[in-house]
Amino acid sequence: MQFDLTDLRLFVATAEEANLTRAAARQHLSLAAASARIKSLEEQAGLPLFVREARGVRLTSPGEAFLHHAREVLREAEQLKRDLQEYGAGLRGHVRVFANTTAVTDFLPEILPGFLAANPRVNVDLQEKPNADIARGVLDARADIGIVAGAVDLLGLQAIHFSTDRLVLVVPRGHRFARRKRIAFADTLQDDMVGMHHGSTLQSFLQQHAERMGKPMRLRIQLASFDAMCRMVGGGVGVAIVPESAARRNLQPMKLVQVELTDAWRVRERYILVRDRATLPSYAQALVEALLAHYRAR
Repeated sequence: MQFDLTDLRLFVATAEEANLTRAAARQHLSLAAASARIKSLEEQAGLPLFVREARGVRLTSPGEAFLHHAREVLREAEQLKRDLQEYGAGLRGHVRVFANTTAVTDFLPEILPGFLAANPRVNVDLQEKPNADIARGVLDARADIGIVAGAVDLLGLQAIHFSTDRLVLVVPRGHRFARRKRIAFADTLQDDMVGMHHGSTLQSFLQQHAERMGKPMRLRIQLASFDAMCRMVGGGVGVAIVPESAARRNLQPMKLVQVELTDAWRVRERYILVRDRATLPSYAQALVEALLAHYRAR
């Protein structure tokens, strides 16, 4: 299909207004020109995108699909415009990172301030994604770097191991589990739980395991950070499963006890995913090195 951004903006406006006349006015086009552009889109698609009605138009099923993609293309075009404006203002690099929950909320906030301070002309676009979407995003070049943990289909990407993550149970002091050294995840499901926010990589992972056992998690509250989860556990709201690094820094302040999990999946190897490390821009390579150096220093 051959179309330009004016066509896409007109299409989106027509869908939103449900009226070609108003959409044409909104895009500063004559009605005849707007009608010709929409007709050309439909001819190229080989399908009707709108149903014409007495009082306006409505989208067909193919039109709904076209609308979704049109909005995505326009969003990407706006991002391209903003990126170029930043380069024009002196920006030297822009690193796109897809990462899992633990990376976004636990250790990247420790690493990125130093990296950004050392690279004042580099921006980082950090997005939390499920593990499978992270690998796909790197493969499709929507991300320069991916950070994953656990068993993930690497899709043929280069995987750079940088640390090992362990999941543990945290409970308040005095809780009946606090006297145990180890516990199976299944045995925790009888208790009220504090979880990560809906859609987070870790929460989805734990819920999948609970569903396989036929024992849904009894979530009292879902939060956006592991430290907030630990505060809730310390307040007696429930128990929680968090990375060991988050547990350790909250044990004393929140008066918590850490209990080891017996499940094999508690140990998760962490990897940086790239298409080809050698061809990464220097500023992206610098971010990879900053991450590796952070864990080498431990």
